[in-house]
This record gives sequence, structure tokens and C-alpha cells, in this order.
Amino acid sequence: MSLAPSALPIGIHGIEKRFGAVSILSDLSLDVAAGEFLTLLGPSGSGKTTLLMILAGFVRANAGSVKVGGEEIITMPPHKRNIGMVFQNYALFPHMNVFHNVAFPLKQRRVSAADTRERVAKALDLVRLQGLGERRVDQLSGGQRQRVALARAIVFEPRIVLMDEPLSALDKGLREHMQIELRTLHRRLGMTTVYVTHDQREAITMSDRIAVMNAGRIEQIDQPEALYARPKTKFVAGFIGESNFIPVECRNGSVWYEDRKLRMNDPAPSAGRHLMVVRPETLRLVTDAEQAGALNMLPAIVGDVIYQGDSFICYATLQDGRQVTLRDYCRSDVLAKLPAPGEPITLGIDAQDIVLVADQ
Repeated sequence: MSLAPSALPIGIHGIEKRFGAVSILSDLSLDVAAGEFLTLLGPSGSGKTTLLMILAGFVRANAGSVKVGGEEIITMPPHKRNIGMVFQNYALFPHMNVFHNVAFPLKQRRVSAADTRERVAKALDLVRLQGLGERRVDQLSGGQRQRVALARAIVFEPRIVLMDEPLSALDKGLREHMQIELRTLHRRLGMTTVYVTHDQREAITMSDRIAVMNAGRIEQIDQPEALYARPKTKFVAGFIGESNFIPVECRNGSVWYEDRKLRMNDPAPSAGRHLMVVRPETLRLVTDAEQAGALNMLPAIVGDVIYQGDSFICYATLQDGRQVTLRDYCRSDVLAKLPAPGEPITLGIDAQDIVLVADQ
């Protein structure tokens, strides 16, 4: 027996959700490919968990459509959707041992005892809990409880697995370890997975694509590397990683910062004020003429330099008084030329690293 489900696509279109006069989701549409690991990422109150609960059937949308494999399920009760769910608090039964927790969905579906034993054994093997079937839940570590919840979610071969911040209760080291384990298991099973988190690093680590949510809408959906390198809004640029925002003006097809014309690879947007998004690791300390000729240069004054072992952070102030952050690795050639606080420096930005977003 294989626990790998027949992966199915999800189509979400025109979803509206209101609680009284408060709009939680507004005309939200999203397509998830069969077998994809898609993460809903956003701050508290962005609507990501509400959307997940609508998918699971625990919350009824005010309007819209949810289709799985082309079948409309928006009015279907949760127990008929054949969707696995992993909750933030795991929702395990404390009075049951590991075996009976994992077997619970099979009991509800009246699966035979022999088939239940086989499926539970297979599920526990997949999550690396072999031999722990008789262990009580309160005797398990946090990571083991998370694995039990995952085994229970996949044991009945669901079409889709939904996960609502399942790693948030774990400490940092275990959380990072479980991120890789969940990602590896997803690749082995090929199941369509929708994952909710507010942790942008977790989303980048695990996802095929990320839907960044804000105030009930999807600001941008893309692959992690594209979201990081080419954010389309100020919110996405600020929520995914760290960013310096530098005001620039576009006129006559060129981009200007103060009195300096900047070179950039992307076409300049429409005339007006915009924000230049610069990641701290793409800013460079310009120390020789060869670098200067290839980079956009911005004069600045050093505020502080902080050594962090494998890297350092330099805080600097631009000529317009705006503070920016530079981060670089502690290579010997760089460390030898580190400026002191109060010294004038030149910061360099490669044309390919310049991204502009609306100033709002």
C-alpha cells in the first residue's frame, strides 16, 4: 500500500468572507497546482488562516468558489472533502496512544482492523516514528507530537493536506529541522499542500510558491526566489527579508536619486516618485576605481559597524539623511578596509539589483 495520494489541483475564485461589517477576505482568487507546496504568508490578521479554514470547510465563505480537481466543494461538509489537516496545536487526543491517534480518521471511515494496522504502520514509518505506536502522547517530545499529527493527516490518503502553522510551538533548532523533514516528506508523497505561516524564512525554505497576503488580499504570488529578488510592492519587499527603501524620481525614462542618474536593468516606470528597494547584502563598500565604474554610487557617512562572526553590518546615513544597512561576509580583504564610525564612504549598487516599487 502507498500513502501517496492522487494529487489534485485547487481552484479558489472570488472568495469573500465577512464577520459582521468587517471584511476578512475580499474577492480573493488563487490556483494551486496538483502536487504543489504553496504557502500562505502574512502577518496576523491578513486572512491566511481564514482562507485555510474555508478550504477545510470549517468556515463558510460569504461568496466565491472552491474547486478540487474541478469539483465544487464550497458547500460540502468537512468530513466529505477528504482533506488532511494539521493544526497549530496538533489537536491530538491525550487519552489515546500514538496508534489510536493516527488510526482515528480510519475508524471514522470504517476501515477494517487489518487495513488500519497496515496503514498506521506505513504512516508512522513515513514520519520516522516506527515502534512508538503504544507510546502515550504525553510521553512524546514536541517534534514527535508534530509527526503524529502529520501521520494522522496523511493516513487516510487525502487529496490535499492543509497545515496551519504546525511548527510555531517548537524551539528554533527543532523548527528548522522539521521544516526540512516536512519538505522532504512532501516530495516523497507528492501531495498537494497548502501551508500557513507568518514566518517568511520558513516560507522561503519550504515552498514551491508563496502567496503573500495583506489585509485580506494577495499582494503577490510567486516562487520564493522571485519574491525576494523582484518584489512588486513595498509591503512584499518589507515582509520578505530586509530592505532599504530609498526615494527616487523617474523622469524622461531615467531614474534619479537626488542629483545622480542611476543605471538599472529593468525599464524605468512611469514618471513620478518611487521607492528603490535595496537588500542589505546587495549594497557594497566601494573601495577602488574599478568597482566605481561598474556600480551606481551613493555617498554616505558611517554610523556604526557591528561584527557578527561570519558577517558584519554597517549602518550608514545617505546625503538626504536616510539611514541604510549594508551586510557583507567577513572576508579578509573586506575586513582590512572597514571604515570607522563617522568616516565618509561610498556605497555601490549594481544595476541588476535595483528594484522600484510604488511609494505608498
